[in-house]
Order: sequence, then structure tokens, then C-alpha cells
Amino acid sequence: MNTQFIMDYLLALDMNNNREWYHANKAEYKKANMEFEGLLQDLIIEIGKFDSSILHNNPKDLTFKIVRDTRFSHDKSPYNPAFRAHISSKGKLPVPVGYYLMIKPGNQSFLGGGLFADMFKDATTMIRDYIVQNGEEWEKIIHETGFKKYFTVKGTALKNVPGGYEKEHPQAEYLKFKSWYLEYPIKDEELNNAEAFIAKATEIFRIMKPFNDYLNKALVGFQMPTR
Repeated sequence: MNTQFIMDYLLALDMNNNREWYHANKAEYKKANMEFEGLLQDLIIEIGKFDSSILHNNPKDLTFKIVRDTRFSHDKSPYNPAFRAHISSKGKLPVPVGYYLMIKPGNQSFLGGGLFADMFKDATTMIRDYIVQNGEEWEKIIHETGFKKYFTVKGTALKNVPGGYEKEHPQAEYLKFKSWYLEYPIKDEELNNAEAFIAKATEIFRIMKPFNDYLNKALVGFQMPTR
């Protein structure tokens, strides 16, 4: 696949973020999107070597639209100049958690994992309760040498430990969180070589897997809210 074409298209879209340019260059968008789906297919195959639960996915079902919802935003530019996807056993749904990829020029690309969404109160409660009961396993995962080399747990957090949880609990700092996720930044030049990028991304996602597995064990039985 041609990752340079993806980057070139997104750079051009960023500089011409209007509907007229987008529609005039629809063929370029389709080619860039096809290249991105090819990248996802290769990633699925490589990730599948250590996580077979994601092998059934079709890349087309994992991507997010580049059209922005500008109704409640000060920024009225119609497009997000980025290609994004989430690979999990249930596709791009936020739960179960999986492997997230965003390609965005300007050194804004990253690989991610865990629960990014903090609006699902049931999911937040389930993870907090699981950490309370399985704190040692949590500590083992986040302090593992390979994990610490690449990741720090991020997430939206409260100022204080929420009611119903011990303020002196060994994992009290993480009980404040409403979401728990990982980000590994990717520089633009790392996307110049598609094969090297896939190898790097696969290794990062492999190291991330125990963290995802932990959260997914906590989230067994979670139901996505109905719209």
C-alpha cells in the first residue's frame, strides 16, 4: 500500500478544507481511502497472529468518516483531515476495546488502545470495580518493563476518588479515571515506509494487548446504550 499517497492527500485536504475542493478531488479521496483500507487489512493479518479475535473484520467496517459534525463546534471546517480506525472483536465499537489507529499529518498520528469514551457510566463503573478487585494484576500490567517503555495510562479523571470507593485504595489514582487509554505517537516520517510502519504498529499493539485484555475482562456483559 502507498502510505505516502495517504499523507499527501490528507495534507492537501488540510490546506483546502472546503466542500468544493473535496468534491473536485473525490477520486483522490477514494484512492487514499483504498490505500488506508489496504493498510488496515495488513494490520489485521499481523495483529491476528497474537489476537485471533479480530481476524474476521472487514477494513471497510472499521473506519470513521472524515466528515465532521460542526453543529456544536466553533471550528466549521467540514472535514477532519485524518484517517481513523478501531480494530476489535466487534469492529469499531468502543467496547470491547481494541487497537486504534489515526493517520494525520503534522506529527499528529498515533496508535491507541483501551477505553477512550468516558460517557458510558456503566463501563466506567465496571472497570473501577474490576480494578478494586484485581489491583495487583493492574499494577503488574502497567509496570511491566515493555509497557512502561511505550505507555502511560491516560484518561479523563475526576479530582477526587468517587463516592463508594476507598480514598486510600492502592489504585485510588486510577479509580478517579472515567476512561483508561493508551497513546503511542507516530511521526510523519515513520509513515514513509509502509512495511516498516506495519511492523512497528504490530509490535506496539502486541505490547498493548494485556492492557486491552484486562479492560475487556472488566467489561464482560457491558451493553452499548440504545439510541
